[in-house]
Amino acid sequence: MIHGSEYNITWKKFCGHLKTIIHHKNLVRKYCFKAGLYRQGIFHDMSKFSPAEFWVGVRYFQGYRSPNNAQREDIGLSTAWLHHKGRNKHHLEYWIDYSLEDKGHLTGMKMPKRYVVEMFCDRLSACRTYQGDAYKDDSALKYYKKGRAHYLLHPDSAALLEQLLTMNAEKGEDETFKYIRKTVLKEKDRY
Repeated sequence: MIHGSEYNITWKKFCGHLKTIIHHKNLVRKYCFKAGLYRQGIFHDMSKFSPAEFWVGVRYFQGYRSPNNAQREDIGLSTAWLHHKGRNKHHLEYWIDYSLEDKGHLTGMKMPKRYVVEMFCDRLSACRTYQGDAYKDDSALKYYKKGRAHYLLHPDSAALLEQLLTMNAEKGEDETFKYIRKTVLKEKDRY
């Protein structure tokens, strides 16, 4: 049973985490709708409400960064992230498989463009959510560049993501989403 101040801390973390998830989902929905990806905008990150992800997020909620990092620091891995990445196709980690050319090695598979676009929307939203007023049009590009060396991302998917992040940094959201609707998503993927 939770008592006194411990209850208040837990309630604040619960409310804070729920508010963060909803804020993030609303931003991604807005961006996906701007791109014409209505279904993906509605169903984005629904697994964050599953017990496997939600309660870990409450326990490790801090408000200024992903709770997944706090859990990694605490126990050496993020159980919520392992659950999340395997259920959400907009994460590059969902598309990691064994290479046919380089037997036995893992590699990034080519992602359908609609999921690369959703990943772009997700990255904009995550930066806006955690950076707040410090967010700038180049925030998501800078964050991507910091971590890109360790990504297992197919070269075509990486090129498209970098193109969109760079365009957003240089020309802003309106031009980037116009390009996504009129050019990127006009061609259908074969899968």
